[in-house]
Amino acid sequence: MKRVDDFRLRFGKQELVPIVIGGMGVDISTTELALEVARLGGIGHISDALVQAVSDHRYHTKFVSQKLKQYKANVASSDKSGVHFNLGVLEEATRNHVGKTMEAKQGSGMIFVNCMEKLTMNSPRETLRVRLSAALDAGVDGITLSAGLHLGSFALIEDHPRFRDAKLGIIVSSARALALFLRKNARLNRLPDFVVVEGPLAGGHLGFGMDWAQYDLATIMAEVLEFIRTEHLEIPVIAAGGIFTGSDAVGFLEQGAAAVQVATRFTVTRECGLPDKVKQEYFKASENDIEVNTISPTGYPMRMLKGSPGIGDGIRPNCEAYGYLLDAKGNCAYIDAYNREVALHPDVKKLSVRDKTCLCTHMRNFDIWTCGQTTNRLKDTTRKLPDGSYQILSAEQVFTDYQFSTDQKIALPD
Repeated sequence: MKRVDDFRLRFGKQELVPIVIGGMGVDISTTELALEVARLGGIGHISDALVQAVSDHRYHTKFVSQKLKQYKANVASSDKSGVHFNLGVLEEATRNHVGKTMEAKQGSGMIFVNCMEKLTMNSPRETLRVRLSAALDAGVDGITLSAGLHLGSFALIEDHPRFRDAKLGIIVSSARALALFLRKNARLNRLPDFVVVEGPLAGGHLGFGMDWAQYDLATIMAEVLEFIRTEHLEIPVIAAGGIFTGSDAVGFLEQGAAAVQVATRFTVTRECGLPDKVKQEYFKASENDIEVNTISPTGYPMRMLKGSPGIGDGIRPNCEAYGYLLDAKGNCAYIDAYNREVALHPDVKKLSVRDKTCLCTHMRNFDIWTCGQTTNRLKDTTRKLPDGSYQILSAEQVFTDYQFSTDQKIALPD
């Protein structure tokens, strides 16, 4: 009976344990989690979502308060088109987060950064270029392009000296999306080093519509692998979304995946950035507590726990401090929803906005509890303590359980 450890993810001559930890923002996939996974020989992700806020929290900078101070006079205005990120500050924050993570790296594994295209930041091309370039400057092993088709992202960094050195990959949810990405980037003569195929059971933003339940990862993986074979390409394909046990992982590795990307089981580890009280909510969750909704201003469906405090909360848009989802014209779907409710209820002191959420603020405050479809099974991976709470796990324990377990078994903590 095979184990994950019987396989290896290969980048040229380098071999890794074929386990990748997904890049959960905002600082849920922490530096500590990524470092532990790299030490164990896999690939750990950090995320650059709200990177200036992450830098403030971790490295005691003042980027968020400085931005708010600069644009404070605009707080009450619904016009956010003049609220811009200082690109020098964005570069410094990215170098802080990525660089200090890389300085602490030990072991034979790698550390990647997850970059979401949907973080448009009121200047989509310029801010993405800075984020990608600064991460490469800071020595990151690789970049995973997520939350978007990224048709022009490679071109933004084609002149960077590490463009052909760092591992660059993309998350897709169909063979069609991969084909489109490859076609748009053909002139660069630079294939992605890996492709993550994310199925409909993943946490957070989904690459599907509200008909997500009609799709399954195994079928999509087969289509992507067949496309790569037909095109005579050699690109490692990484399966992601709903892979809960080592045996699940082995199934995809035997199908032809080069590795698996997992995240849900690591949300309840000590190294994860979620507050402990939120980790307990994940442990307690039942299948009925998980929903896919459309409250994200990005336009993508999101999977989360129904009890997330940010759902329905009508706080004033916090774009002067954050503003990561402002489009090129300074618009955000939450601003529209908020202004509509203000117009409908001018005398209400505490508004409720049900159809959209201020994702920047609520993710920063850990009030949107994104999760995978298998979150309801987390309670089966640990022990219930005498006080009714659940024992928090270590990243090493979860990683090695994926690596060595067989027969759909999960090793409980001592």
